[in-house]
Amino acid sequence: VQLQASGGGWVQAGGSLTLSCVASGSIFRFKVMGWYRQAPGKQRELVATITYGAGTNYVDSVKGRFTITRDNAKNTVYLQMNSLKPEDTAVYYCNAVPYLNPYWGQGTLVTVSS
Repeated sequence: VQLQASGGGWVQAGGSLTLSCVASGSIFRFKVMGWYRQAPGKQRELVATITYGAGTNYVDSVKGRFTITRDNAKNTVYLQMNSLKPEDTAVYYCNAVPYLNPYWGQGTLVTVSS
């Protein structure tokens, strides 16, 4: 299985983006999927998780602004990001939770300007 994230781009503060993560195979095996991000000079952090049953959890810094969803039939996980802030600037990745090293993809860059 390969995980390919897309949908990043440049946006002004307050704007929105929707990221997609498409798996080349079934994501059924991943009971919990997550979106991670890595800002320049910082460690990668887990920002949102979703269980197979669609239970979600978020890091405090994105609560109320980000929404994670998954479509198991399409082997896709989404991250809707609203009210973006400059501190959201990072490369965003999807992976299982806990992460599995072979499944890190290239990620997708999100740049939020002030």
